[in-house]
Amino acid sequence: MKKIVIFLASALLTGNIVFAQTALKFGWLTSADLLQAMPEKAKADSDIAKYARSFQDQIDIMMKEYQTKGQQYQANEKTMSDAMKEVRMKEIQDLQNRIESTQQSAQEKLQQKKQDVYAPILDKADKAIQAVAKEKNYDYVFDKSGGMLLFAKEADDIMPFVKAKLGIK
Repeated sequence: MKKIVIFLASALLTGNIVFAQTALKFGWLTSADLLQAMPEKAKADSDIAKYARSFQDQIDIMMKEYQTKGQQYQANEKTMSDAMKEVRMKEIQDLQNRIESTQQSAQEKLQQKKQDVYAPILDKADKAIQAVAKEKNYDYVFDKSGGMLLFAKEADDIMPFVKAKLGIK
């Protein structure tokens, strides 16, 4: 009986040691806070705001022209012929279409500008996260705000095993 107790105690101890050696180390951060703390972000935000203002200035000019033409049309509508009304309405409609097109184009270009400006900043942050995770021997690092995995040890990638199971090379 004494031998069984010693064997079980030894097995439990060994199991605990093995578990301790294979315990996973998790870390987390809040990526929005990290990004906010990076000095490059302030300049990026300023550049993006300046870029957006240039579009907004152009749209404001077009809107003033649209309002002026609309007011002129309303003021002179009673004295215009049907043909002239049709021409003026077409001008106003064309201007409205240009404004909408410019707004849509501006949004697309602004989104692309944001991606271009933030890409090197996000890349720098990602490299720092990867480096710290490796230096501090973390197995996984999560973004606390979104629950997104930011780092995982390569050894934990099971893709090759899953592909093999599916017969995919």
